[in-house]
Amino acid sequence: MILLSTIINQFKDRFFDRYGNNLLPSHKKALTAMAQCRQEHGPHMLAQCTDHNCGKQIYIPHSCGHRNCPHCQNHETQQWIDNQLKKLLPATYYLITFTLPEQLRDLTWKNQTTIYSLMFACVQDVLKTFTGNDKKLGGAPGFTTILHTHSRTLDYHPHIHVVMPAASVNMDTRLWHVKSFGYLFSHKALAKVFRAKLLQAIVDHGLSVPGDCPEQWVVDCKDVGTGEKALIYLGRYLYRGVIREQDILKCENGNVTFRYLHAGTGQQRTRTVTGEYFLYLIMLHVLPKGFRRARCYGFLHPCSKKLIRFLQLVLRVNPFTMFLKKLKERPAITCPVCGAKMKIIRTIIPRPQGGQEICFV
Repeated sequence: MILLSTIINQFKDRFFDRYGNNLLPSHKKALTAMAQCRQEHGPHMLAQCTDHNCGKQIYIPHSCGHRNCPHCQNHETQQWIDNQLKKLLPATYYLITFTLPEQLRDLTWKNQTTIYSLMFACVQDVLKTFTGNDKKLGGAPGFTTILHTHSRTLDYHPHIHVVMPAASVNMDTRLWHVKSFGYLFSHKALAKVFRAKLLQAIVDHGLSVPGDCPEQWVVDCKDVGTGEKALIYLGRYLYRGVIREQDILKCENGNVTFRYLHAGTGQQRTRTVTGEYFLYLIMLHVLPKGFRRARCYGFLHPCSKKLIRFLQLVLRVNPFTMFLKKLKERPAITCPVCGAKMKIIRTIIPRPQGGQEICFV
């Protein structure tokens, strides 16, 4: 397996020479962090054996902990998935995808915080309006949204995924409404209203809409059953970056080859680009500092835990037995001498001098 940190250290000079003028501080910080991830030249932590008769100490290279690093935060990913599965309700779930047209991508890239925030706000407004006006639902919805900025080939392609149950809570009558048949909303109507709201919001914020902005936008809405698989699938992209290191196949002759799953055929294909352009593709999807990629609304909001538990009680749903799998614990660090568990006693310390044992885990 080829590590992303290895590619960064090999091509970062060429990358900065070619794309340095287009980088934000968040991009440089991400590149520096991932270049040092679990590397001998980066920061270390000191672990000591918990067996008092052994007391062995070893130095372990730090993981960078950056949310775009494919080598880190697997535990955080599982925690997020675990929290979402605890909130599942007995209703048909839908995966709705709101996509920006190609003509708006340059404007979005130059105004990321503004446009991304407007996308979330407009998606929220559209779904609340459609749910409130629907004859079967007629209430307040609950849904989970996740911003993605990449296509399968790592090109810039901003869109928002929504996992939403076909259900609502009427805030006046306190009744629970469910749509039982395989249809939620018209995708054409969703696209039309989303386009109107977002373009108006862009203009209201003093930005200019390109003259070639298309009339027809794309919104996809499909049935995903209980919603479990959709949440697990989307959750895996929250903290691991946009590419898995096992999908990086070759790094030779100044080029990097990676594989991806083709959307149309479902078959794996490969793409070869120069090393510096590969880093550019990765940096395209580093979000602005402090920007939240995943957000929940309505009765699925983190502040609505009591309401969720009440609904599950009334509807006789136990998510712990129906959906929830046991959360994987962090793998323990074991002593190379006696095999006992080791405890971290110091973190973020300089690289140890020669003669000190370094362990890669």
